[in-house]
Amino acid sequence: MRLGINLGYWGAGMDGDNLAVAQEADRLGYDVCWAAEAYGSDAPTVLAWVAAKTERIDIGSAIMQIPARQPAMTAMTAATLDSLSGGRFRLGLGVSGPQVSEGWYGVKFDKPLARTREYVEIVRRAMSRERLSYEGQHWTLPLPDGPGKPIKLTVHPQREHIPLYIAAIGPKNLEQTGEIADGALLIFPSAEHLEETALRPLRAGREKAGLTMEGFDVHPTLPIALGDDIDALADIFRPYTALYVGGMGSPKQNFYNQLAQRMGYEKQAAEIQEKYLSGDKAGAAAAVPRQLIDQTTLLGSVERIADRMKAYAEAGVTTLSLNPAGFTLDERLAALRAGTEALEHAGLA
Repeated sequence: MRLGINLGYWGAGMDGDNLAVAQEADRLGYDVCWAAEAYGSDAPTVLAWVAAKTERIDIGSAIMQIPARQPAMTAMTAATLDSLSGGRFRLGLGVSGPQVSEGWYGVKFDKPLARTREYVEIVRRAMSRERLSYEGQHWTLPLPDGPGKPIKLTVHPQREHIPLYIAAIGPKNLEQTGEIADGALLIFPSAEHLEETALRPLRAGREKAGLTMEGFDVHPTLPIALGDDIDALADIFRPYTALYVGGMGSPKQNFYNQLAQRMGYEKQAAEIQEKYLSGDKAGAAAAVPRQLIDQTTLLGSVERIADRMKAYAEAGVTTLSLNPAGFTLDERLAALRAGTEALEHAGLA
């Protein structure tokens, strides 16, 4: 099992530290460094900066939002980043959510699976440098009855095939991801529930495409915190878990809340969401079960983290990205180093 890191959103108050974390991960031999975007910092700019300040580690978008860019623009960005980084770019895509898609980008959040499929098809065609033409439900290239003509990408990516990942949570999205992508970006994954919440639909999608799981990157992100007091460490992530389970989306369209329900936390997920959306964020955080946090993070000593890593590897994870937690840069770097120590301790390096 390989290790990566996820820097999350740039501009969250740890920007200088994040670069130091990326550089230390590069030195330690981590496989990939991901950056996210929502409605603040954009991922490609951050990744270009990280690529310029590192030497070996791959850079990846987790995620570039589909409603933010035309697919041809995404192909241009991917090819440029791959060229600038010397062949180190991985393209992670996702549809975001209805609040961001419609409120920030002005793009209707309708038929997300069909939109994703068409988007991926166009991006792949463009990155392959064939003359771009496409007739779909959501995109038609060139536009009919106009001056447009099929043209091809002028930039040559460093590699013939840039790995393409999709951020997926729901069963249908996971199945399609298995069918059309090179990897799946997962969040809030539990090793104990990975088969039913992720691997089963991913495997079904691979089979639909006549493929196996061989070479497919099952790639979750987990926060990691080093220490002896598990309860205190878990408390660090209560607001984070409450935000996603309670506040990421409307009552009917919160994919993380639905995931928590599929993991067996139906009543708790409903309570967290009710409190969060009513403005009681502290109450929502307090309502998060300790077990849910423990199942979706890496907490404790190197030995305890190693045991959890082994469980994820046995469940089918191929790359595990870490989000090192800490109140200081030294604490975050220590958590990062603990990740490599734990991987070796588990016999997975």
